[in-house]
Amino acid sequence: MAEMGLSVTEAARRAQIIGATIGTIADLGYRKATFARIKEHAGLSSTRMISYHFTNKAGLMQAVLSAVVETKGRFLAERTRGEVDPGDRPGNLRAHIETSVAFLRAYPECVRVLVEMNDNADDAEGWVMTRVLVNDMRFGSLQRLLKQGQAEGVFGSFTPEVMAMSIAQAIDGVAAAYATDPSLDLERYGREIADTFAKATAP
Repeated sequence: MAEMGLSVTEAARRAQIIGATIGTIADLGYRKATFARIKEHAGLSSTRMISYHFTNKAGLMQAVLSAVVETKGRFLAERTRGEVDPGDRPGNLRAHIETSVAFLRAYPECVRVLVEMNDNADDAEGWVMTRVLVNDMRFGSLQRLLKQGQAEGVFGSFTPEVMAMSIAQAIDGVAAAYATDPSLDLERYGREIADTFAKATAP
């Protein structure tokens, strides 16, 4: 289905360019993901096709990051559909942790893109909101969940910002270990990290 008033062909071309950009950043890193490299990855005839759809690098990076965020959100929804009540704060915390770890294997390119975009958020030509959105994905949503749970009495006494940072760092640690050893049992890691923080946040 076409979006934002685009024809089906235009929407497909935008999706193709976004996918090629994700692949290029994952393969070469953010700094080497030039329009020329993306054009080659997408099999386009000219870089003008990229600038036609996204105007500049900032517009393209905004679309790429939005696509990654949407992919992760959809992955979480699909894994927890019908299993976790939206009002179940401890259940949603567990789902967030286990899904974030499982995401490492399901979408490694997206994980790489998030790391690269966060590390290069100071790029003058990039999207100015990159770090804000990446940080909200890593910490912000967790902080809100933890604060809601504390207000409802289902979580104990702790500093939400510190706990959210600790959870994110634990997931980052799994990502680093998985990059070194792809045979890592991610299901076990996700489950045990979730168990650890279930105890740490309990009332």
